[in-house]
Amino acid sequence: MGLDALKIDTWVTMGTPLSWVWDLQAHLPSRGAADHQRRQQEKGVDRSFKQAGRTWSLEPIAVNVHDLLGDSLGRAVPYGIYDVLNNRGTVSVGTSADMPAFAVDAIAGWWQRQGQATFPLATQLLILADAGGSNSCRARLWKERLQAVLCDRLGLQVTVCHYPTGCSKWNPVKHRLFSFISGNCAGTPLRTWELFLAAIRGTTTKVGLTVEAVLHSDTYQAGWTVTNALMRTLNLEPHAICPAWSYTLRPRPPACP
Repeated sequence: MGLDALKIDTWVTMGTPLSWVWDLQAHLPSRGAADHQRRQQEKGVDRSFKQAGRTWSLEPIAVNVHDLLGDSLGRAVPYGIYDVLNNRGTVSVGTSADMPAFAVDAIAGWWQRQGQATFPLATQLLILADAGGSNSCRARLWKERLQAVLCDRLGLQVTVCHYPTGCSKWNPVKHRLFSFISGNCAGTPLRTWELFLAAIRGTTTKVGLTVEAVLHSDTYQAGWTVTNALMRTLNLEPHAICPAWSYTLRPRPPACP
């Protein structure tokens, strides 16, 4: 009886924020809002090292025995964005660090290249993201960059809903985008950046998934600090339900000259 009660309590606790996410996802597109889901894939290293999986080859592919970062071209940080309305993915492959500033720049780049043309009337953006990584729900820099770049610079109202810890498996970007990218890269050593990007771009499915891959070579330094005073300047409104995981940022009024 104790185990059954624990299962029911866990489902109710996790079901509340997920229901809120699904409700927003169902209603925002009908009001002219763009909807995309993102996920930070685990870091990979562009290298001549063994790549797990199988692939067809006339001859065995020679790879290094040890995976040493010094023998590689660099560390790849793939940041994935999935447009759930159009079954279209975008992966920004960073070469620096997994930082909130990189995450927001990747989203802004997607909006300027694709999102704005796909949703020309959209003034709102719904972001469904995991609770950790570069877009952690606890990362102040993530929220500050969203405010400065997406809201103030691009003029978007941004609503963010984080999947609670342990619930990222419900994020479609995981099983509709990265699962197929991983399969397309399986068994093939990623010897160059071009080969890595080509493997991502070549990912498709029977239902018509298309994927854009962009190399993001900007450098991001760790150690950024967002003070309490700076946080108070954000035009941020936590939601009534699960405010730590769900909030909306709006453009700030322009400063007086």
